[in-house]
Amino acid sequence: MSTAIRVGIGGWNFQPWRETFYPKDVSAARELEYASRRMTAIEVNGTFYSTMKPATFAKWRDTAPDGFVFSLKAHRFTTHRRVLAEAGESVQHFLNSGVAELGDKLGPIVWQMAPTKRFDAADIEAFLRVLPTEVKGVRLRHALDVRHDSFRQEEFLALARRHRVAVVFTESEDYPPMPDLTTDFVYARVMRTQSALVHGVEEPVLDQLAACARCWQAGGQPDRLPLVSPDQVPEPVPRDVFLYFISGAKERAPAAAMALIDRLR
Repeated sequence: MSTAIRVGIGGWNFQPWRETFYPKDVSAARELEYASRRMTAIEVNGTFYSTMKPATFAKWRDTAPDGFVFSLKAHRFTTHRRVLAEAGESVQHFLNSGVAELGDKLGPIVWQMAPTKRFDAADIEAFLRVLPTEVKGVRLRHALDVRHDSFRQEEFLALARRHRVAVVFTESEDYPPMPDLTTDFVYARVMRTQSALVHGVEEPVLDQLAACARCWQAGGQPDRLPLVSPDQVPEPVPRDVFLYFISGAKERAPAAAMALIDRLR
């Protein structure tokens, strides 16, 4: 099976990028066109706050080049609720809003939980059961972005493996890091970029990230990442890798992504 490493940023509309990323002759209307030819993926944050129309997804699809993918953050009305087991109708509403228009440019769907959401095995499993494997003939891949330390346990990881969903590995000071592999792709978010650095991170860090991405793609588990459950390492199968520079010094995210893409080449 062919696999790929895709590297990108969160969104494409960010005012400081007019100074640090976009050339003067690139209008706001052409920002996606420009960004999608310098990254290999973008995580869309707008879908977390608003319900898009099918025509919007179709426009994104037609603007981006072949091989590019969009990861979509599911709507917060679906994920930011006390009882996730009751989210079935909301899940369907989001997935039927037009995401299938992206076709083969649809990357993973990210289900970002509220920071206050604690692990409840029955509730989480009920939620995972309502996540479909496709919508209108388009394959769906799901990633859970959990933000409470109570999720750092084998029982949660076992549920994720059983339902073949990824657990987002967040490289951050604020959220629990879980680099354990649970399915056939890896979803990583790097949130430590620094404004004072041209590429957002130190050059050795870029080398380490490139090495991690290649290791994941080959089916391995990077040694430098401490696992929550080191006794439950899955079979070494090739994996797609999605790595995004998110938050931190966001104005440096495009430079970090492009520098990592250069190293991977």
